[in-house]
Amino acid sequence: MADILKIFLIVVGLLTVYVCYWLLAQALFPKIVQRASELYAKPVKFTFIGLIAALIPVIGGLAISNLPNPAFKLIGLTCALVPAMLGLIGSAGLTLRIGNGMAVPGDETQPWRRVLRGGILLSLSFLLPVIGWVILPVWCLISGFGVFITCVRESKSTRSAVVSPSAQVADFTSPSPIAG
Repeated sequence: MADILKIFLIVVGLLTVYVCYWLLAQALFPKIVQRASELYAKPVKFTFIGLIAALIPVIGGLAISNLPNPAFKLIGLTCALVPAMLGLIGSAGLTLRIGNGMAVPGDETQPWRRVLRGGILLSLSFLLPVIGWVILPVWCLISGFGVFITCVRESKSTRSAVVSPSAQVADFTSPSPIAG
């Protein structure tokens, strides 16, 4: 009985951690989570982006962690886990998208509740054997990493698109509002 209880509590704890990270992402990065929710309309595209972008840090991190020095092991594991953490931020958009389908009237004042409802539903879908244990969580992290990368790139491109004051052309033909 103790072994069954131990496994049950580990699974419940892991599912709770997923939901907590999604809520944390909503609290810290609401604009990224909102944009990620919109981008999840095309999840296959962002799955490929995330897969390609995550290969280098994960493989490199695992290769570095096989070196005998403990400092290299720490650096390697950090390199391998950073895409997973960023993937959790991006996949918070998926939980928001799921939660938007279960909207209630009080959501306008508490938008985090949509992430909570969607996160609970998504994490409970991780209980399905094989697909929920392996495929779905890995897909959420990979597609979330692709969505996160896209959101960050879009925000950088919109910041660089702002015209600097030196690039604006002065219009000397219009009368001055001071000169009357």
